[in-house]
Amino acid sequence: MVQVPLLEVNHLKTRFATELGEVTAVDGVSLRVEAGETVGLVGESGCGKSVTSLSILRLFGKHSGTKLSGEIYFEGKELLKASMEELQEIRGNRISMIFQDPMSSLNPVYTVGNQIAESLVLHQQLSRKAAHEKTVEMLSLVGIPSPEKRLNDYPHQLSGGMRQRVMIAMGLCCHPRLLIADEPTTALDVTIQAQILDLMMGLQEQLQMGILLITHDLGVVAEACDRVLVMYLGQIVEEASVETLFENPKHPYTIGLMKSIPTLEGKRGQKLHVIEGIVPSLHQIPHGCRFAPRCPLADEKCRNHPPDLFEVAENHQVRCWHHGKIDVRGGDRFAFGKEGERGTADFACL
Repeated sequence: MVQVPLLEVNHLKTRFATELGEVTAVDGVSLRVEAGETVGLVGESGCGKSVTSLSILRLFGKHSGTKLSGEIYFEGKELLKASMEELQEIRGNRISMIFQDPMSSLNPVYTVGNQIAESLVLHQQLSRKAAHEKTVEMLSLVGIPSPEKRLNDYPHQLSGGMRQRVMIAMGLCCHPRLLIADEPTTALDVTIQAQILDLMMGLQEQLQMGILLITHDLGVVAEACDRVLVMYLGQIVEEASVETLFENPKHPYTIGLMKSIPTLEGKRGQKLHVIEGIVPSLHQIPHGCRFAPRCPLADEKCRNHPPDLFEVAENHQVRCWHHGKIDVRGGDRFAFGKEGERGTADFACL
């Protein structure tokens, strides 16, 4: 019997209508998350990570001018064809989402305790008293001091980090089958970040919960994820296990992200590596490889012909024409080209 993935997304496209015409923010993304697995989705701001997560739950207004196509299966059920009533039963219950900006996600006219308890009453059919007790428990679990008092506070009375912890408590309170966490630890200090990750991993093991972790923090990815998808300008450019990605990255963009991480070996006054340029506008997507304008390896083929995802090894895919020319040698530089004709790219290995 073939086991159905907890979440399976095939060729997802998300289009927005703008004053300058239609743009495609997510272009042909495919991914899967198994029960008990943590999958990281990484990339710069503006690459389409959050739009992908919002698309999975169809969290766009009716009149937003958004068009979704492709396939999204959750426990074998097609979400793009589900009714709004079916989605309401799934959202916040079997699939929970921790949003990136808690101040715009929390309702300013309700206490944080009421907002957490609402999910418990609606989806878990708890009494008000039981929901109150569960809310206190969840606020305590995410590290909020004096939770009995804090549940009566309004969002504006809490710090940014505490609001983020409230969002995490809200996302985990119904013990979802799938948790989509969009930058869940961005506003937290490293101690609380470690506690939150431990909490998520503990609940994942207990409930066999799948996690789609959206982040730009490769340190969090290395600690928490099983597999990683690297996203750039609406497309997946590399997919591999955490071990493979950190030991043998094959896309210049992935290498650039890794090189941007500060190291303990860095010398005082030494500049951090930066990836030249910025993510292009969705109205100005390059004709060939989307990373070509910023890539040190780009040639005419890259600039004129978009590459497909190539299978470079088992469970390792990369969207790059030059993937076969990139390797890591000596632990300090990435070389490319045939033996005896090697050049070096202007970036180094960690």
